[in-house]
Amino acid sequence: MGVVNVTPDSFSDGGRWYGVDAAVERGHALLAQGADLLDVGGESTRPDATRVPVDEELARVLPVVERLAAAGAVVSVDTTRAEVARAAVERGAVLVNDVSGGLADPDMPHLVARTGVAYVAMHWRGHADVMDDHDVYDDVVVDVRAELRERVAALRAAGVDDAQVVLDPGLGFAKAGASNWPLLAHLPELVAEGFPVLVGASRKRFLGHLLAGADGVPVPPTQRDDATAAISALAAADGVWAVRVHEVAASAAAVRVAARWRAARDGTAGWATTGTTARSATGRAAREGAR
Repeated sequence: MGVVNVTPDSFSDGGRWYGVDAAVERGHALLAQGADLLDVGGESTRPDATRVPVDEELARVLPVVERLAAAGAVVSVDTTRAEVARAAVERGAVLVNDVSGGLADPDMPHLVARTGVAYVAMHWRGHADVMDDHDVYDDVVVDVRAELRERVAALRAAGVDDAQVVLDPGLGFAKAGASNWPLLAHLPELVAEGFPVLVGASRKRFLGHLLAGADGVPVPPTQRDDATAAISALAAADGVWAVRVHEVAASAAAVRVAARWRAARDGTAGWATTGTTARSATGRAAREGAR
């Protein structure tokens, strides 16, 4: 999953792709790098980010979603708002990537049920301006899995089919530092829940701290791509459905290595080398439902 940030204040690129034409161009570049799907977002969720008005979010993402979908890309929309999700699905998005797991907008589960769109429910405890205050867990792996089960129950109650649902442990969200590593180490347990799993580690703070020099200063986001690719390989080897990344080429190669590794270990034919995420059962169901 290649990230297309249509924001002026992204932590990862500082607004480099802000604007419709720049974002569409970026989307095509990520496809050329090997992205199976493109995640278009118009509101930054970096720590301490402030919310944008819904009209502004719509203006940022809808033209990008429409143009990329019209060009044949498999497109998801990164939003916590049902209104934005609905409009994006009408313009060709086949997946809604909701970092709040439906907690930010009570209409979201019902929108997902009505449209049949695929839906990423991420672990979340609050918006960007307060999320670091909620980095308190008895056992982060146990707690995150339990809270994701609660989101699944809420989605089912709203009429969402399990086949639509993808789970995301929410790396970096209410997990400022060390809390992220146990979640990565225990990905097989989350995969064992039976839902496709999305991992979004790309360029996040905990990688910047990991790679810090002797002075303790975290490396900047653009110097975290090698570490991101390492996580992509390990996550793929653990059976995740997709990795969400800002630079695709290295992670696409890492996923292929993991596929061959798993195939050799398990004595199977292995995964397809391209299109794995876009052509999954969830993706097919989403495309058929959206149409």
